[in-house]
Amino acid sequence: MNIGIIGAGTIATFLLTEIEKQPAENLSVKSLYVRDIDKYRKLSEDCGVQLFNHFDSFLDSDIDIVIEAANITAVQELIPRALEKKEAAIISIGALSDDTFLEHIMSLANRYNHSIYLPSGAIGGMDLIQNAGALGELDEVSLTTRKPAHSLNEQSLKQEKIIFQGTAFEAIRKFPKNINVSIILSLAGVGIHQTKVTIIADPDIQTNQHKVEAKGAFGTFSSTIENNPMPSNPKTSFLAALSILGTLRKLQSDLKIGI
Repeated sequence: MNIGIIGAGTIATFLLTEIEKQPAENLSVKSLYVRDIDKYRKLSEDCGVQLFNHFDSFLDSDIDIVIEAANITAVQELIPRALEKKEAAIISIGALSDDTFLEHIMSLANRYNHSIYLPSGAIGGMDLIQNAGALGELDEVSLTTRKPAHSLNEQSLKQEKIIFQGTAFEAIRKFPKNINVSIILSLAGVGIHQTKVTIIADPDIQTNQHKVEAKGAFGTFSSTIENNPMPSNPKTSFLAALSILGTLRKLQSDLKIGI
């Protein structure tokens, strides 16, 4: 599978490096779409990847799938165009909190017979949540996210504080850079307006922690994860980067677990 990536930041560099280490997996990053080619010239030379700043030329290059690894604006502006020609994977899933936009790209995917892949990011258990709701009998899904106080601009806190309680729809609008995980959870489960979200600022922790809980005809489910940051960028979850690589490997594997 030949891969094209929108962006050349932490996650794109991680994918370039890790995929290059495993050439036997039939995964290869061929193209990067960037705004400034000169800025990433060395990256191109080191990794043997072609740079593009013209999106149509990028799409027409030797790639099978487009990975968005940039930001919400890139999703909104570029993914609809990408779906006309290629499969696509979206990392900045906060863009999908807009119901109209989500319906639009799903319509495009159907029209052009291309799939949209959403890596699970910094949380797990999405296959269980989807399975639990297969008959529409998933009653409740909630997310409790605990973050270092300074990352939420609450540096003066001496003890933990709940800074938000509401729906995933409300959360992503108030904290667009901090709670993307609520969107993937909503899409897997009961929807953005029904998924309950609590955000806690905690001065005593250094990593992000996410607790997912669900209840329905299947029974009950609870899962907690504490995310380590990327060694190269403390603002990016290591698991979020790994989930993209894991998704690509699943697409190539003859044994597809949890799908």
